[in-house]
Formats: sequence, C-alpha cells, structure tokens
Amino acid sequence: QGELVESGGGSVQAGGSLRISCTASGYTYSRLCLAWFRQAPGKEREGVAYINSKGATTYADSVKGRFTISRDNAKESLYLQIYTTKPEDTAMYYCAAGRWYSGDCRGALSTAFPYWGQGTQVTVSS
Repeated sequence: QGELVESGGGSVQAGGSLRISCTASGYTYSRLCLAWFRQAPGKEREGVAYINSKGATTYADSVKGRFTISRDNAKESLYLQIYTTKPEDTAMYYCAAGRWYSGDCRGALSTAFPYWGQGTQVTVSS
C-alpha cells in the first residue's frame, strides 16, 4: 500500500513565496504521473500543476508563471514552488499520483488520479 505525505504549507503574506513538498513511499515512483490540486472552501478541487513520468509539465492558466512543479525521483518527492503569492492561492493543496499506460495525465480531472495525500494548508494574507 503506497502513501503520499505533503508538507511545507503555512501562512505567507501576499507577494511572498512558499514551497510545498510531497514524499511518496510504496510506489514505482519514476513511472508515476503526478499533480498538485487545490481546494478552497466552497469550491471544487482544481488541478494547478502536472508533471508526467518524462518530466513534462502543464499548469492551470491561473497559476502559470507563478507556480513551478518539479520532481526528484531519487528522493521520491514532488515539489510545488509558489512565487508572488496571492490571497486567492489560499487553499488546501493535495498531491495526486497515478499510472497512465496510454495518453498523458496532464490536465486530467481529480477523479482520474487514484492516489492522494492528506493535504497541506496554504494561507495567503493580504
């Protein structure tokens, strides 16, 4: 049974930066397609950044240019660097993972990802 554990969330002022992490165990990590989703109170969960097993990335338009997703297969870790934080970035952030045997996970809905972490809260104050 695999596990995903997020860390690094917290409170930051608008215009600041923050890096959150997700460490995996129990998976063939290098073959996983990975993503960061976020969910604010009263809103649907949205995908903000994706990285496939080849390292190709995709971002939601709302975060493009401010978020950077990366992975370290040796450490079985996924990262999300957030720059120029905005109050609307306030949400619970979840890492998600899955194996795609055809096609690409980038842009996939949350329901397509079978593995999830417990989430880490990011709060941006104005």
